[in-house]
Amino acid sequence: MKKNLLPLALGGLGIGTTEFVMMGLLPDIAKDFHISIPVAGHLISSYALGVVIGAPLLVMISSNFEPKKVLLALMAMFTVFNAFSAFAPNNTALLFARLLSGLPHGAFFGVGSVVASRLAEKGKQAQAISIMFAGLTIANLLITPLGTYVGHHYSWRYTFGIVTLIGLITIIAIQVWLPKLPVNRAGNIKSELSLFKRQEAWLIILITAIGTGGLFAWISYIAPLMTDVSGFSANTVSYIMVLAGLGMVVGNVIGGKLADKMEPAKACILLLFAMAATLILIFLFSSNQLLSLTFTFIAGALSIALATPIQILMIRTASEAEMLGAAATQAAFNVGNALGAFFGGLPIAAGLGYNSPALVGAVMALAGTVFAWILIKRQKTQLAYSPA
Repeated sequence: MKKNLLPLALGGLGIGTTEFVMMGLLPDIAKDFHISIPVAGHLISSYALGVVIGAPLLVMISSNFEPKKVLLALMAMFTVFNAFSAFAPNNTALLFARLLSGLPHGAFFGVGSVVASRLAEKGKQAQAISIMFAGLTIANLLITPLGTYVGHHYSWRYTFGIVTLIGLITIIAIQVWLPKLPVNRAGNIKSELSLFKRQEAWLIILITAIGTGGLFAWISYIAPLMTDVSGFSANTVSYIMVLAGLGMVVGNVIGGKLADKMEPAKACILLLFAMAATLILIFLFSSNQLLSLTFTFIAGALSIALATPIQILMIRTASEAEMLGAAATQAAFNVGNALGAFFGGLPIAAGLGYNSPALVGAVMALAGTVFAWILIKRQKTQLAYSPA
């Protein structure tokens, strides 16, 4: 790993931890604040809302500033608001702190993706971006389970203290190792917002929100799937999540290499088809424990493998609004999180069983391939009619 990309990976580590550790801490927070788990679940939604609001807004506000200063400011916000979370006196205060913690999430990954691509060697832009996302995958593999353990056995407040410490280390790493890059803004806010007038940009957002929503339809209900359908004990679920995290680490490397070797849109189609096939297999064979574990690893790998091709696709499509576009895809990922959990829950509510969300996820992944295919057709048409 190039030293100047390490700060981006550390940022991904902190962001990935604070986003995903909340799912494991809900029972502890609910008990501490004397609220129900569904009410505590609003803390997850609050963070996701912060990501959707902050991603485009903070990028537009900061576009005239040097990328290094922007990343320092975003990580400072992240660190302060996670520190607020650690000291929140009640659920309302924690809900507000989580909203604020989510604001810099998408903007950091958006700006960081562009910075990584500018620091990369020629032809290795996608692999450079995947290094940033490597921090997120390591968070799922190691730090999130650790944070959950600390929250269960000591206090969930200590877990947010760990996230705050990661934020402080990231700030130091950005200051020391990330080089200064010139501002690369070709237009103004009005011209950058014209990105959302392009059908190609909306197709990429739909690929992200609908296609990757298929993953969240499955993983949102993985605990009851593993206990009620696969027959694992509740105590083994945390280890199964580590297996999914290991898949994400492997998939992140694959996604970076794949996006450098073939067109990103084609890589998205390939990975989404593979995701749909894997989710169908989960639906059919999740009662077999060995197959269930195998497909959990594969689905975890495919989920994060999509991140880099989608970011590269949006950066190339957005051109002069690349940071805004990259941030928009991060917002779309969180929309996919909400959509997948919602649609995946519908068949469960209808009494169809805990393996049914995987089938919903497969349909969503296939819908993502349709949007990717439309995007490729539009790109070919534009290329055919462009002047020589």
